[in-house]
Amino acid sequence: MPTERLNGIDLHWEQAGEGPRLLMFNGSGSTIERMRPLMQVLATQFDVVLHDQRGLGRSQIPAGPYSMADYAADAIALVDYLGWDTFNVIGISFGGMVAQEFTVTVPDRVERLALLCTSPGGDGGSSYPLHELRSKSAQERAEISMTIMDTRFTPEWLESHPADQMFVQGSSGDFSPASGSEAERGELEQLNARSSHDVWDRLDRITAPTFIGAGRYDGIAPLSNSESMAERIPNAQLHVYEGGHGFFAQDANAFPDILSFLAG
Repeated sequence: MPTERLNGIDLHWEQAGEGPRLLMFNGSGSTIERMRPLMQVLATQFDVVLHDQRGLGRSQIPAGPYSMADYAADAIALVDYLGWDTFNVIGISFGGMVAQEFTVTVPDRVERLALLCTSPGGDGGSSYPLHELRSKSAQERAEISMTIMDTRFTPEWLESHPADQMFVQGSSGDFSPASGSEAERGELEQLNARSSHDVWDRLDRITAPTFIGAGRYDGIAPLSNSESMAERIPNAQLHVYEGGHGFFAQDANAFPDILSFLAG
């Protein structure tokens, strides 16, 4: 579980598996610990590197504000340190935003790119403004979070769809850091950087074959945003699945498609 001084901060990462090199980017508030199950699945076929992004997990929480360019620069410093010249990239939600910023910055280093449940910002469409949830009551946050995770998720729907109810129960839980803590500040800095994400006018710089995965009922990163990216990114293919923001855990077809694409 190494930590190294990279791009001016202490960056913590893990590496697992064998096979083609794969750099993974996590979603909002997610850490290595929370995403370890998914990392382990990817590690069955790939040499996976995943880091706690600045402000989260075991990485440093530097003074803000943070920018999307900062997140991309952290990852560039990491692959430079590892001696990776070229590799595949997968980004989930916020991680897909960082993956876009990363790839338009160093397009010649990315062999294959997978963007899941994410948005380009700007005229291509932005994801739900999660930073605004902080001003809501705990009950309001819970209700909004459920319906934007999958726009079908009403109490009535979940009552008649036990598999979806299990998905909600499995993905729920309060992972929020203590109020006023440094960990909370790190998460807030990430949400603020997320709110200004806009790579729309630079997407044509992406040269790698690109897999765009979207959930048909995603209320955080609407399908229309993925459709826009697919039209803008050269050599992109759009895959739509029966699910919401967590479509890759809801639709059994999703992960085999993603793994097959990344394997080339």
